[in-house]
Formats: sequence, C-alpha cells, structure tokens
Amino acid sequence: MISAVILAAGESRRMGEQNKLLLPIGGEVLILKFVKSVCASDIDDVLVVVGHEAEKIKDILQGQPVRFVANPSYLVGMTTSIQSGVRAVSPESDGLLICLSDMPFAETSDFNCLIHAFNDFRLPESSLIVVPVFQEKRGNPVLFSREFREKILQHKGEGCRGILQEYPQCVMEVMMENDNVFRDVDTPEDYILNSRS
Repeated sequence: MISAVILAAGESRRMGEQNKLLLPIGGEVLILKFVKSVCASDIDDVLVVVGHEAEKIKDILQGQPVRFVANPSYLVGMTTSIQSGVRAVSPESDGLLICLSDMPFAETSDFNCLIHAFNDFRLPESSLIVVPVFQEKRGNPVLFSREFREKILQHKGEGCRGILQEYPQCVMEVMMENDNVFRDVDTPEDYILNSRS
C-alpha cells in the first residue's frame, strides 16, 4: 500500500494575491488537474493537506477520491504540512509519496514510474527513497518507505531534502523521460510561460 500526501496548504506568496492552486491551466483548475493525475495512478490512498483557503480547495476537489487533512500550522512552513499528512497516513502504508501540488504537467504515467520502481526495488525491512531525475537534476515527488515515517515527523528542516542528504545510501534515482515533474508554477512569470505551453 502506497499513500500520496499532496501539499495544498500554502499561501502561494510568490504568486502575489492569487492562490496559484486555483488558477486555470490546460483547461482545468491547477489543483484539480494535479489531483486527478495522482488519483488515476497506481496509488492506494490520497491525502490532501489543506490550510490557506481550505474550503475553496475542498470545493474544487469535491467528488475526488481523497481524504482531507487540516494543517492549522501551515503558516509556519511546508514541513508542518508534510508532517500533518504523514501523521494521517494509514499505519498499513508501506510507502509515502510526498507531492508538491503546483506541478500541473505531471501525468499519471510519471507517478506510476516512481511507484513501479519502488515496488520493484523495495526489499522487506530495507529503507528506500525513490527520487525522480531529469538531466541530472533531482525533482519531486519523492517516495519514502515506511521506515522514514518517524524521521519525517521529527525532521526540523524545510521540506525533506535534509533526509535525502542524511541517508544517501537509501536513495534510488529514477531517470524520467520528460521534465513533467520539474515544471512548477511559483510566480506570475511561471504561470504565463506554462499557460502557453
């Protein structure tokens, strides 16, 4: 069983006054487009962590097979959202796919590539971190085996990059065929550029 934790609680400060997750892109609302791609993959359980404009996010995702997790501390930073989601994941989950939600071009096949690599190389009781790579650059989402659950919950740094640096022997890089999971929308310039492509 693999669970996806989708981070959708942030304020999108670099975007300005607009919540980037509620912007239209590719004929669909960004967060809905992303969540649909995740849900259509071979993932077993999907949690969406909400905070800023939580009700709007929930309304957009109404009818999707997801569970919502509230992060009242979302203003503190992304790590609090990761930890809120991981805390709510079923103890039965063998893998934790930590997803940034501002990647509108990530496709179901991209998520499946990571999930299948995890399932193929996962050994019982061995720690594994699956990371997508394109043109020698690491990206997101990152898939952690259950052994990292407590390490994530106790982590003090921003995001999970510090855990990858601390356990390099556990990291398996998966070469991606495209840059889908590397194209995010952080600024108005990003949005304009990606809206045209």
